[in-house]
Parts: sequence; structure tokens; C-alpha cells
Amino acid sequence: MTSTAEKEKSKLTIAREILGNMVDRRVLTALDVCVRCGICTESCHYYQSNPKTEHTPYYRAEMVRRLYRHFFDPMGRAFPKWVGIKETTDELLSKLGEIAFSSCTLCHRCTFACPFGVETAEIMRVMRGVATATGHAPEMLEELANAAIAKEDNVDMFRDIYREQVKELEKEVQDRLGDSKARIPVEEKGARMLYVPLAGAHTIVPQAILLNAAKESWTLAMFESSNYAVFLSDPVRSKRITGRVIKEAQKLNTEEIVVTECGHGYTTMRWEATKWFGKLPFGVRSILEVLDDYVREGRIHLDPSKNVQPTTYHDSCNLGRKGGIFDEPRRVIKAAAKDYREMTPNRLESYCCGAGSGLVAEPDWMDIRMQAGKMKAEQVKRTGASLVITSCDNCRQQIGDLSEHYGLNVEASSVSELAVKALA
Repeated sequence: MTSTAEKEKSKLTIAREILGNMVDRRVLTALDVCVRCGICTESCHYYQSNPKTEHTPYYRAEMVRRLYRHFFDPMGRAFPKWVGIKETTDELLSKLGEIAFSSCTLCHRCTFACPFGVETAEIMRVMRGVATATGHAPEMLEELANAAIAKEDNVDMFRDIYREQVKELEKEVQDRLGDSKARIPVEEKGARMLYVPLAGAHTIVPQAILLNAAKESWTLAMFESSNYAVFLSDPVRSKRITGRVIKEAQKLNTEEIVVTECGHGYTTMRWEATKWFGKLPFGVRSILEVLDDYVREGRIHLDPSKNVQPTTYHDSCNLGRKGGIFDEPRRVIKAAAKDYREMTPNRLESYCCGAGSGLVAEPDWMDIRMQAGKMKAEQVKRTGASLVITSCDNCRQQIGDLSEHYGLNVEASSVSELAVKALA
């Protein structure tokens, strides 16, 4: 029978291996460059809503720095307390897991505030990787990641059910457009575009209406754009889940993959996938970029008088700060809404909604994310808007929850749904 000491030693070995693999030159430089000056502190929505040391970006970086020095610095190996390691292995790893997953949404706002550009989010990914490998990751994220892999393993079993569900959704598209020939094609070879949704009709029907209205050559993906293994910082499962969509695009010979309004889904497919698979043989865009082109090219026509309520837009951290997609959604919204109002601050300096990087998936963290979203709630309230448009499904759920929690009395919706309501 394995003793407690042996189990702790095993976890230490795993943690050391993960740190050795994940702390590359970029992360090591960030750990060395961070001088704990605290300039990043006020940029963090966690700290702003609940000011304590544990909510400062430099404190989180210090946790990883201590662990790294414990394993890879001679003094740290010989004298753990010298580098700040005072807990038992299990206590330390449990603490790392809690900090990694429930006190940072990897929004990167602190990076833009840092005079040295220290990427705290990348340091946090290391922390998450260690926590996941040693059994301290949230169970819900683990289950969702494994479910995505299981769907690919059993895709033949899901295919007929999925096609039947899509056929029902197709009727909604036909009714809205008044066109019995409107379609939601699935696994159609030779289509120019592979559209990758999330689980849920709200990421299929509005987009299908717009794609049909624009007379696009497209087909619907069998798999979703969400990748919960990315939140776990598990590169093996992350690559496997993203690879499902890439293989489908190759099989269907599409020219581009278009990702639905999903922050992490877009950044994973657009930026992370090339690290795992090299240069992709097709383009990758967000549906926001596609809709922007449709409006500017006159392929769809929007009437802003059909959306007269005060409307504002929340920048998704992944699509905005990390992906550079700022103007595209705003152009579509302004074409579709009569009374548009900006939040302040916005774009690069926009505050995270408080639910990113998997936080929204864990029911037990409701109180944490409501507190973390306080800054966003205050931003929304100041606009006086009654409709908040966001380009990320996690953000949309969070805005709805914030509205209820803080009494904002606002509706949360997507760019696609707003555009559908404005179709001329």
C-alpha cells in the first residue's frame, strides 16, 4: 500500500516534470523580469472588486517562481523554506489549484499595464498545468474536456442524432427567411466555409440565417469550437480536441474555418493550433469578421430602426485584447442598432466580465465570479443601456448573471442575434 510520503513524492515528481516542460524561455524570462513592483495591481478586476494580496498578479507569479526555484535552484532544493515553500506537498498543490483556477481569468489586462510586458497569464497557465497534472483541477472542466474527446471516439453514434436535430433547426431558418430552400448543410464536401458552432441552437440558427441571406457556400461542423482542455492547460487533450475540427476541415476540403462567437474557441483555433499542427492549409476567422464583410460588401442589409433600445458592447478578452478584433463587431452593431453606447474603458483596456477561462463552468464558483464581475457590472450600469451585446458565449452568460445579481435590468445577446433582428 502506498504511503502518504510516497504519494507526496510522486506528486512532487509530476509537478517538477510539468514545470520543466512548460517553463520555456518566455515564461522563465517573465518570472525573472517581474520585480514585484505592483504597477499591475490596479489593472486586475479581481483586486479592484476585492483588494487583497492574493488577488494581485505579482503574487500569483510569485507562487510559480517559488515552486520553480524549489525544483531547479540548488538553494531551493536544499532549503525549501529559503524560497518560501512552507507547506506540505499536498497543501502547496491544493493552494496552487485554487489560485490558478478561481482567482485569475487569464484576461491579460495586467500584461498591458506592466512596464516590462510580463505575461502573467502565461505564468498562470503553468500553474494550471501543474494543478491539473497533480489532480487539483476542477472536476467539471475535466469532465467537459473528456466528453469532447468521447464524442469524437463515438462520432458515428452521434451523427444521426445530430443531423435530426439540425433538420429541426433548419425549419426555423426557413421560416425566418421565408425561403423553403434555405439549408443548414452538415459535412458537405466542397463547401467554401466550415462553420464551427458551440453546443446550442443559439450558435447555429442565427448564423445559419445570416449565412443563407448572404448566399454563402458553407457547411456546419460536427464538433463544437469549445475546448475545455485549454482551460486546464493540458496540451495533449487540447491538441486532440482542436484536431477534431482540423481533420473535418481537411476531409471536406474547405477553404476556411469560421469559429462562432466564442472567445477561447477562436484564439485556440487561430493562434494555438499552429503551435500544435504547424501552418494550417486553410484560413481561420471569427464569424464577427465574416459578418463585418457581409455588411460592408452589401451581402446582407441591416435596418437599425429595428433595434431602438440603448445598446452597448462588451469586448471579449480573447477576441479583443488577445485577438485584435475590435472594429468588426462594432461596425456590425452600429449598422444594426440605432442607439449605440460605448463602455468606458473599452477595447484594450476593457475589464474582463469575470467568467473567463472556464470559471463560468463551475457552479460552486458563482459567488467568486459575481464578485470578480463587479467592475464590469458598474461599466454596464454607467452606459444606461438595456441591451448588452457580447461576442463570447461565456461572457453572455456572465452578463446575464451579473444583471440579476446587481439588478442591472439588462438583456445579454450576441452580434449574430442582433444582426438577424435587423435584417431588412
